[in-house]
This record gives sequence, structure tokens and C-alpha cells, in this order.
Amino acid sequence: MSQPSTPHRVTAGARIRERRLSLGLTQADLARRAGISPAYMNLIEHDRRNLTGHVRAGLADALGISEAELEAGREEALLHGLRVAAARDVPAEIAIETERMAEFATRLPGWAGLVVALSERAEAQARRLTDLSDRMTQNPYLLDTVHEVLSAITSLRSTASILVKEPQMDAAWRERFHGNLDQDSLRLSVTAQALVAYLDSFEQDAGLMTPQEEFETWIAEGRPDGGPASDAARALAESWAEAEAADRLRLPDQVLAPLLGGDPFALAARTGVPLDLILRRLGLSEPGSGLMICDGAGGVTFRKAAGQQEAARPGDPCAMLPIFEALGQPGTPLQRIIETETGDLLEATAVATRMPADHPGGTVLGRAVMLLRPAAEPEPPFVPVGPTCRICPRQGCKARRVPSILLAGA
Repeated sequence: MSQPSTPHRVTAGARIRERRLSLGLTQADLARRAGISPAYMNLIEHDRRNLTGHVRAGLADALGISEAELEAGREEALLHGLRVAAARDVPAEIAIETERMAEFATRLPGWAGLVVALSERAEAQARRLTDLSDRMTQNPYLLDTVHEVLSAITSLRSTASILVKEPQMDAAWRERFHGNLDQDSLRLSVTAQALVAYLDSFEQDAGLMTPQEEFETWIAEGRPDGGPASDAARALAESWAEAEAADRLRLPDQVLAPLLGGDPFALAARTGVPLDLILRRLGLSEPGSGLMICDGAGGVTFRKAAGQQEAARPGDPCAMLPIFEALGQPGTPLQRIIETETGDLLEATAVATRMPADHPGGTVLGRAVMLLRPAAEPEPPFVPVGPTCRICPRQGCKARRVPSILLAGA
């Protein structure tokens, strides 16, 4: 049954939509976090379905608000939205009668709701535009893929030109050039497919996704059948499955089960299992825990969010994360309490290891692993971390790489 709306109150659907837009989430994002389908999420936002207790609890948790705030008739929520809209950049020639805000919300709740919705939508779109602009102009994956396409085209053109200009070419050489044509055309086909798939995602609400982000999203969604869409992301998924199977052989599920929630250092000492393996298995097996893995150059190869954390945002990860501190002291485990930009406190346990070379004189590669858990009654000091420098609100950070758009003019 649909939920009737009245002109004198803010409906539950409108409240959910306002909160979602203010967080910059799509309907699909919110539906996934709340454990419902995107179609059902759309009906809720248009007040065509009532909120059951279970769904209300899931949505409140996903939006970071109380269940009471999702109920219809929350005039205070409308007033809050108007205050936020008035505090945003307003042309100097427009004078806001803030002292009559409550009167406006009470007498014309529909118009007041429209003002709030448009203000929050404009804010969400501005953030999304900045995000997409950063991706298109600074994304190394996009630049590398375009360069690879141009390189393959140039190679094909050169080989074809030689074949045309040398009709009396030796058969062995001609066969070799034909082989080059086959290899270069395959390289162009695969690279062009990846580039088209990447650019096609521009039109989706989820925005552009690199193969790494597509792979991590597939993991976060519970690894649905069929795997990731692109070939590159599927290759990452297959590689990850092989590594995960190897970890399971070394630390089987039946041995791990009674260890969940335990102290990683004590578990490593008691079982004789390397600490980095303990951290990987706990991070993937504990429902509220997160996991992060990076290579010796600091490139993140895997991320799983902890608790109610949002998925990783585009851009370089925060340099203040303990996983990068661990890279500087291989073999020395460390534990820190980190404080996110939203005030969440997480216990981070990290360790870096060195992978031996395959042969004498070979390269020794490094890797670091970090387990993230919600911190229970932690004591300071806390390590302040942010999402990524471009949208981090923290001032005076010694690890900042680029100015934040949130601190412009501050």
C-alpha cells in the first residue's frame, strides 16, 4: 500500500531522499547498504511503500540517523535543511529572512521542502562534478589506457605499411609480420574494450570505475554470480580467488572460526601462523572488520570497508593510515587507533613483509596488510585520517598532498 502524503508534513520518502542526496549517495548505493532492492528503494522514496520496522532500521543505519528521524512529520528536519541551504553560497543580492524560516516551513512546507531538496541536490551534483573532473583529468588508469590504444594503433599501422611496401618479402618475415598484426590487433581489441566499458560507466549513477574499484565493489556486494563486468576486473577477481584459496589452505576455516574477534598478536603467537596471514583472514571473515592491502610502492591492491564506513572514494588513500607507516619498518607490527573525518574510531593493526626473490639477484617485493576493527572504549592519542586529500576537511595535516576543495577560502 502506498503511503499518503499530506501538504503539512515532510514525508518519510522525502526525508530519506534529502538525507541520501546530502550524503552524495545514489538510490542503488543506499539500497545495497540497507539490504533491499533498488526498485523497492525507489518506491519508498516516492512514498509508495510503507516502512516496516526492519526496513526502517536498515535505512536509518545506512543513513547514519535515528529511526525517529525517518518518520513523517519531522518539521525540525525541514528547518535544519533550510538552515543548511541558507548557510551555503548565496548571491550577495539575495537577502535571506532567516528569522522567518520557521514561519516559511510551517505555512508553505511544500515550497520549503523544494528549496531543501534543490539545495541538497545542487551540493551533491557539485561534489559529483568535482569527483568526475578529477577522474577524467588525473586518473592514471584512463591516461594509460588511452596511451595503450594509441600505441597499438601506431604499431598496426606501421606493420601494415611494411607489408604493403614490400610485396616480395621473404615468407618467414611475412609470417612474422602477420603474427605481429595478430598480436597488436588483439591488444587493441582488449584495450579498446576496457576503455569503452570505463567510459560507458560515466552515464551510470555509480560514476566511473577503474577495474580495481569494480573488483572491490564486486567483493563488497557479496561476490554475485557472473563476476565483475570488465575483463580487467575479472582478472583481478581470479587472482584474488587464487590468493584467498592459498590463505585458506594455510589457515582453514575450521581452525579460524574460534579465533574470530581475538587479539591478532596473541593468535599469531599461539598458532605459529604469520601475522599478515592472520590479519587477512580476520579482515575477510569478521562481519564488522575491514581490510587493506598495499604493495611496496604504496599502491592499494585491496580494500574492504570496516563497519559502517563508506566505500573508498576515488583518489589516493590517506597517507596517515598506519599501513603506510608499516611499509617503512618491515617485519615490525604496529597498532594504532585512527579517527576518521566523521569521528569514527577504528583499531588498525598493520604489518609489512618482504617477499623473497624468485632467483639470486631478483627483485625483493614488499607488501603491507592492515586489519581495521571498530574500537571499543579506546584511549588517546588517535591518528586523524581522511577520505582523500581532495575532499578531506582536516586543516594543518602534515601529509596533505593537494589542497582540499572543502577548505577553499577557509
